Amino acid sequence: MTDLVIAALCLFAVWTGWRVFRVDSMVRASFSLMLSFVAVGAVGVVLSAPYIGIATIFMMAVEMMVMAIFMVMFMMNPAGLNPMVMVHQHRVAAVAGGLAFAGLAAAVLAADPPAARVATGTDTVAALGHELLGPSMLIFETAGVTLLATMVGAVILSSRRGRFGPADDGSRPPGLEPGGPPAGRQPEGGGGHHHHH
Repeated sequence: MTDLVIAALCLFAVWTGWRVFRVDSMVRASFSLMLSFVAVGAVGVVLSAPYIGIATIFMMAVEMMVMAIFMVMFMMNPAGLNPMVMVHQHRVAAVAGGLAFAGLAAAVLAADPPAARVATGTDTVAALGHELLGPSMLIFETAGVTLLATMVGAVILSSRRGRFGPADDGSRPPGLEPGGPPAGRQPEGGGGHHHHH
């Protein structure tokens, strides 16, 4: 049963990773990549490496969500959802991906698995946590606060309603031609304090 679960998670991770290059928007690509990393983290949990698995899921989920939020905020393509080509230099990318896969697969198959057994009762999770995060705990905590502030700021910046009223109050988009009518969406109420005569 464990082998079937791992095989299913691996296939799902590969499929969602492939979907990153097949979908037609940056937001969908971000969520596809997030699902691929979640599947990889779940493999770690099944293989009795819960610390690595859960850390992978949490870190990649937050990273992909931040990426998707910024795509919605700043892309000229509205919300990053309109169709667009996600792959460039197709042949070079295909060759590089094939070589990387072959190299990683060869390394996995040629490597010898560890022979030393862990003593019964050893707190492996705590030991691994100290090994990975002991010297870098302040960095990780700072990065967590920074990511939280980024997500809050992204939501605030993408909101039309600001602290002191509508963000577009008193503004008018420039015309496509000098003296021509304003282009794009106009603020409600005739453009605030500046009216076109």
